[in-house]
Amino acid sequence: MQTTQEGLKREVGVWGLSANIVNIMIGAGIFVLPAIIAETMGASGVLAYLFCGLLIGLVTLCFAEAGSKVTHSGGAYAYVETAFGPYPGFLVAIFGIIGNIFANAAVSNALVEIIGLVFPIFKQPAMRVTFLFILFSGLAVLNIIGVKQGIGLVKIITVAKLIPLILLIVIGWKDVQWANLAWETEPTIQNLGEASLILFFGFMGVEVGLTIGGEIKNPQKTVPRAIFIGISGVLSLYILIQLVSQGILGKDLPNFTETPLAEAAQLVFGPVGYTLLFVGAGISMFGMISGSVLNTPRVIFRLSRDNMIPISRLASIHHQFKTPYLAILIYAGIGFILACVGGFRTLAVISSAMALLLYFGVSLSVIGLRRKKYLDNGGFKIPFGYTVPILSAGIILFFLSNLTEFEIRGMLTLIAVLTAFYFLGKVYIKLKNR
Repeated sequence: MQTTQEGLKREVGVWGLSANIVNIMIGAGIFVLPAIIAETMGASGVLAYLFCGLLIGLVTLCFAEAGSKVTHSGGAYAYVETAFGPYPGFLVAIFGIIGNIFANAAVSNALVEIIGLVFPIFKQPAMRVTFLFILFSGLAVLNIIGVKQGIGLVKIITVAKLIPLILLIVIGWKDVQWANLAWETEPTIQNLGEASLILFFGFMGVEVGLTIGGEIKNPQKTVPRAIFIGISGVLSLYILIQLVSQGILGKDLPNFTETPLAEAAQLVFGPVGYTLLFVGAGISMFGMISGSVLNTPRVIFRLSRDNMIPISRLASIHHQFKTPYLAILIYAGIGFILACVGGFRTLAVISSAMALLLYFGVSLSVIGLRRKKYLDNGGFKIPFGYTVPILSAGIILFFLSNLTEFEIRGMLTLIAVLTAFYFLGKVYIKLKNR
């Protein structure tokens, strides 16, 4: 088995990486977002999916080209750092980590709440904390043992979460009332922007799935293929789910903000359908968390390896398992602590904003990477020159324009704090190495 200069093993192929991307993208969001989108846009909500799909398609083309050129661990951070230097790379990495941590905290709490509906004992604070500790510590141990084991779990969970969704689409299609899909009013640009910003939470994940770049077999070919399989599959699934749930529930869809798909499944299959989608939502949430614990520590590992953060030990590789075990432990520990607080809709917007900033950096990185001739390794290249990365960056700016004034101020404050931390950290590292 090939071992990289980072000391990692290349064990992840096309289907493993595709499953990794799909698992991260299809998290808790799609089980609740159809109701939120219907509340904002009614039957025309499918437009938000198409708009998000357009953006994610453009962005993933940028990821495919960047990922085929920069083949070490770190994902978006590695692409931006290689293209523009350490400081932009640091900002992108922290945006990704913050977004993942907030999303992880929200989904972890949602998972406990779902289990608590069936087993009320988990609503007790002590049991809730105990469950979260077992969840994060168990996933940390599994991923320390090896990326092969982590990817194996991801493959199983991906199949398990897809089965109830596909059954709802295939069998539920006969119960769709076409009158429920008719547009009563024309959607406005403002409604489309607001809905798309929230919906984008359900499309996040490709950047997380690619952080294991140092453990991907033949990344020049594997990355573009896996991205195409993952994104096209997720977009098709999301559109069909929205159409089926809207077609079955109609105007009642916005009333089921917690379990819209389970309610639609109950009408299609009876009580067993509600249970099937209910369990599916729990599996999906668990899968998202497990994928996050697998992937995001690789960014922390790379930051430490590049001396971007003043904690060199986070770049340590386990002598036996060849995994960044300290980075995994730290990430799982932070995830556990933050999971002991909660919230979904606000956290979804924050996570989306962080991911959009990261995607903005990756879109522009394509331009920077093309100017570095030594990276021309015959990998994937987006056609039409710079059209795709520039168009991608422009749509991202439109998405971000839908943030509230308070959210924009908060984002600018975060960038200022991170900038100060970065440059103070560099000074500390220089003084330490004297």
